[in-house]
Amino acid sequence: MRKLLKHDTWIKPYLTKYKVLLFWVFFLGVLTFGCGIGLMFVAGYLISRSATHPYNILIVYVPVILTRAFGIGRPVFKYLERINSHNWVLKVTSALRKRLYTTLESSAIFLSEKFQTGDLLGVLADDIDHLENLYLRTIFPTIVAYITGIVIIVALGIISWPYAIFMFVAFAIVLFFVPLASVAMRGASKEYQKSLLHQSYENLTDSTLGIADWMISGREKGFISHVRKNDLKIAKSNDKTHLFEWNREFLIKVVFALIIIGTLLWSNLYFKGSQELVNYAAAFVMGIFPLMDAFVPVSQALEEWPMYSDSVVHLNQLSDEEKHPYVTDEKLPTPAEFQSIKLDHVTFHYQDDKNDIIKDVSFKIDKHHKLAIIGPSGVGKTTLLQLLTGALIPTSGHVLINNVDAYKLGSNSYKWFSVLDQSPFLFDTSVLNNVRIGNETATDEDVKKAIKAVGLSDYIESLPEGYDTNVKENGIRFSGGQRQRIALARILLQNNPIVLLDEPTVGLDPITENNLIKTISRVLKDKTVIWVTHHLQGLDEMNEVIFLENGVIKMEGNPKELYKNNARYRRLYAMDVGE
Repeated sequence: MRKLLKHDTWIKPYLTKYKVLLFWVFFLGVLTFGCGIGLMFVAGYLISRSATHPYNILIVYVPVILTRAFGIGRPVFKYLERINSHNWVLKVTSALRKRLYTTLESSAIFLSEKFQTGDLLGVLADDIDHLENLYLRTIFPTIVAYITGIVIIVALGIISWPYAIFMFVAFAIVLFFVPLASVAMRGASKEYQKSLLHQSYENLTDSTLGIADWMISGREKGFISHVRKNDLKIAKSNDKTHLFEWNREFLIKVVFALIIIGTLLWSNLYFKGSQELVNYAAAFVMGIFPLMDAFVPVSQALEEWPMYSDSVVHLNQLSDEEKHPYVTDEKLPTPAEFQSIKLDHVTFHYQDDKNDIIKDVSFKIDKHHKLAIIGPSGVGKTTLLQLLTGALIPTSGHVLINNVDAYKLGSNSYKWFSVLDQSPFLFDTSVLNNVRIGNETATDEDVKKAIKAVGLSDYIESLPEGYDTNVKENGIRFSGGQRQRIALARILLQNNPIVLLDEPTVGLDPITENNLIKTISRVLKDKTVIWVTHHLQGLDEMNEVIFLENGVIKMEGNPKELYKNNARYRRLYAMDVGE
């Protein structure tokens, strides 16, 4: 924790940004518990004093008034503390969110070099919320509990230093040693569960994307077991966690029971001089119980630190990316000058994962060349595409476009690459507008020519509103194949030299898939095409095929020659077409 906070720029600076408001948060928090302790202390004295039948009601009048004052003060101060703490947190999180989006905007192109997509989504969706909870559920309760404990120890030291030492030892167990054990034990459990959950997400994603393959092969039960294989481990870990929490709560209650017994013994020895002093014995014992409300949440609060620390790490790493170290001022080639892409012994892994996703891959793609990258889900095909576009920087080796590192294209990469993926996004507007996104300066005639080239003009013109037909949100007005053709028309209008096809035929029926492949081959004949797929259908149109397995090229060559000379390729082809 100390090491993490030493170079932190997301927690410490904001603890002092609104110092006055933060002071009131802690002050009101201590007053809340002070009123609770005072209420029980006075009530204990009042009950004990009333049991001796005072000769005049005025003798207990002051304790009665104090009981009412403390009873009213406790919820009032609690309410004011909640208002101020949430006000402080909302001010801080507002500044944090603004800073987060500014950071992401300034370095969005190169963030994927350091973070996987899931991590970035986690930063956007969870990390600021985690910081909000860190303040409200960990920092504030812990500091208030410590301040309350220090005030009580100092006050007891004035009354009786042996009793103060006894309470100091008991408080140290509840406020230090038990929370420390919670962070160590529960933190390790959370990390283990998080790793299992991350694996489950990966398994679910890969299995869902390849669900057609599972169904075709008749392995429905295998699909279910593959997706749920970590569920039993998570359940067992949860059982261990619940057992640890039960033991921890039991230990804290035992400590408080010892505190009560110790207070009874001390008060019987200390307040035995007169009947008036004896009344304070019950007061001290009753005053112990509200401390449970202040001290018990500390262990629960600190055990969540490992989860929050991940968010702090993510955000501080983002800060390190505000200025990318690879920005270059050298003269870069233009898209019109494109000649080739070359991968030269490329290896890649993310910084927080030392397992190589791509391992020593080399190949060259010349202008107008058609390359297919095939392989099952999860072998690194999409990562390879990101390396080709410069979105990722190789751990070792080079990705060169016209002998210039691909990442140096920076924000100009969109002028080089067009992408047709599995689910192209269509906006809730007309067909014309959706295609014109490829080139906002294109005329209506240019757009219509692109639509005609992809074989969709006859159908569009048969619709009542023609090219002004609204495609509806995400293109639901059209079928899957038609949505792909609209996206393909957008690519034609964009007129970039390199087109990336990221499994665009997934989810289409065989006839639609075959027709779409023929259309893609026809309209992209003058482009450099890189097609990522796990099917072999349509590969006859490619100049070269690379079979990727576990980040390594296992087969490569012309598809027709591979079918003729490679037995494994023939087996894969037969399985793919169902022979």
